[in-house]
Amino acid sequence: MKKLIFLAAVAVMLFSCKSASVANTQLNRDSQVAVKGEWTITSVNYPGSEVIKVNSFQIADSKCFVGSTWKFISNNNKGEMALTSYDCPAFSSPITWYINKEGQFILKVLDAGEKAKKVRDGYILNVANQTETSFQLVDKINVGGKMTDVVYQFQKSN
Repeated sequence: MKKLIFLAAVAVMLFSCKSASVANTQLNRDSQVAVKGEWTITSVNYPGSEVIKVNSFQIADSKCFVGSTWKFISNNNKGEMALTSYDCPAFSSPITWYINKEGQFILKVLDAGEKAKKVRDGYILNVANQTETSFQLVDKINVGGKMTDVVYQFQKSN
């Protein structure tokens, strides 16, 4: 009887330890469809903190993202991004993304041929000021113990 109770207790503990997602996965289809297409980042700003240096998405300095091209496909949540600035490292990659009901933009930068479920690191940004031809992604970073916004301004390319 003790073995049966012990096994039941272990089983309950194993099945109750399900990992929880950091971000809500319920999609905001309207916002997703609105960003479908090709976009360019026209500026990267740090309101109130113009003197900081930010390594965006662990790829390059945030200023290297000005002029970068992004393609978002809303029906399968895939896309591509590429840095195009001549004085920055060359970089391009497939991405996977979605916008959830809280207005959060969830982004994973993939290596060629890699599946999104194999990528453990992703980024959660907030969508702001969304129109038909522009939107902003806002990242929050810690600078000296103070949370600071990094604002990526997107402009529709086509």
